[in-house]
Amino acid sequence: MIIPTRIWEYVITAIVIIIAPGPSVLFIVARAIAWGRQTAVFTAVGSVSAKFILSVLVALVLGPILQRSDLAYAAVQWGGGAYLIYLGIDAIHHRKIHAADITAKKSAHPTAMKSMRDGFWVGILNPKTLVFYAAVLPQFIDRDRGSVTTQLLFLGALFAIMALISDSSWALLAGTARKWLATDLGRLVVLRATGGVVMITLGALVVIAAIRHALG
Repeated sequence: MIIPTRIWEYVITAIVIIIAPGPSVLFIVARAIAWGRQTAVFTAVGSVSAKFILSVLVALVLGPILQRSDLAYAAVQWGGGAYLIYLGIDAIHHRKIHAADITAKKSAHPTAMKSMRDGFWVGILNPKTLVFYAAVLPQFIDRDRGSVTTQLLFLGALFAIMALISDSSWALLAGTARKWLATDLGRLVVLRATGGVVMITLGALVVIAAIRHALG
């Protein structure tokens, strides 16, 4: 059976990390402010396609290792939790720079294909997504319920679907409120700082789970 027993806990965790304003979300917001909703939605599609590809790669590479090794399972928990905390601290520390980058430059209106391509590269290079797949997903697999690789593929596909809904919503909302966002840098600073707090919280929860697993 490919559906883990803790699927609803996974869904809640995934929703929290997806809606947290990270690099992909801020890039989509930037596109919405510069060129409107349509460009931002195409960017979101490209970003989510990258998320799905990353999930497949992580499942194929990491799945067999986690199936056999308790040490590897613990390592991705500790390392992933620590890195999530680092990403959160970095987001808060550089929140003004990240926000300023959004409103700094505007070039020619991109085509739909270019928007998807740009979104893809931002998504494929987004450390938040990679860390989530490598460190958070393994916590929700059941190694006694069948192939870990299959479970990771299922959870990754589910994450991509939820990310598409969330990122497209960000694109539509930001496109609608583009003037309101673009005229006040402080709003974007708060948006980035909020994402940082969420990252730190999730990282701490991952580390706590790793400690409990080690003691149990």
